[in-house]
Amino acid sequence: QVQLVESGGGLVQPGGSLRLSCAASGSIFSINTMGWYRQTPGKQRVLVASVTDGGTTNYADSVKGRFTISRDNAKNTVYLQMDSLKPEDTAVYYCSATIQFTAVGYEYDYWGQGTQVTVSS
Repeated sequence: QVQLVESGGGLVQPGGSLRLSCAASGSIFSINTMGWYRQTPGKQRVLVASVTDGGTTNYADSVKGRFTISRDNAKNTVYLQMDSLKPEDTAVYYCSATIQFTAVGYEYDYWGQGTQVTVSS
């Protein structure tokens, strides 16, 4: 059984910073892409940033230059450093991971439980 456990959300003032972490645990052979998505009430979940096991990153235009995604493959952990936060960054942030359990098996997508980020003065 795989679990993605997130931490680091909270309340921050505009212009402030937060760092989210997400650790995957279980009988994992490898993790391809790890990423962060966010969702606000009544809207679809959207990609914020992703990173492959080779280190290739992808960012939503709205966070480029402010957010940085990174991962520690040895720890099966992905991070999202969020700087210069704006009120419009307020959302529930979800971690995702594409996981392979054997060398020749299929890949499966997993999600964390979500962590609230609120940017407000």
